[in-house]
Amino acid sequence: MDPITAAALAALAGGLGGEAGRQTWHGLAALVSRPFGRTAAQGAQGDGTPEVSSGELELSGLEGDPADPMRAQALATALGVRAALDGEFRVLLDDWWQRARAISSGGEVHNSISGGTQNGPVLQGRDFSSLTFNMTPTTASSIGTDR
Repeated sequence: MDPITAAALAALAGGLGGEAGRQTWHGLAALVSRPFGRTAAQGAQGDGTPEVSSGELELSGLEGDPADPMRAQALATALGVRAALDGEFRVLLDDWWQRARAISSGGEVHNSISGGTQNGPVLQGRDFSSLTFNMTPTTASSIGTDR
């Protein structure tokens, strides 16, 4: 499994990816809230060994402050530890991470203009729709008069 980066978690928590990013974030929340093979509560077990976080506290902390890199790292660490201890969670988390990486990497745009002077509009960006250039307005009276 590729490690889940704190930066990607922070970006998703901050709403990167629009609706798809929000759905991906909710998918992680549902995954983290699944029952954990070990006790999910924070603290120590009866023998003094620390219990492992389910990731729910870290998830809600990052959701509340997506710009905090320490919260993002805490969530990435909690997810990694839980995945190391719970094989089923690891498989599901890996599947989620593959989809999340596709969402977070889908926003990259690389534009380049070369070849001298441009004689016309230049538009740089991503995912444009309903654009028109140099269109003359039509009126109802001009439609169908070319006989």
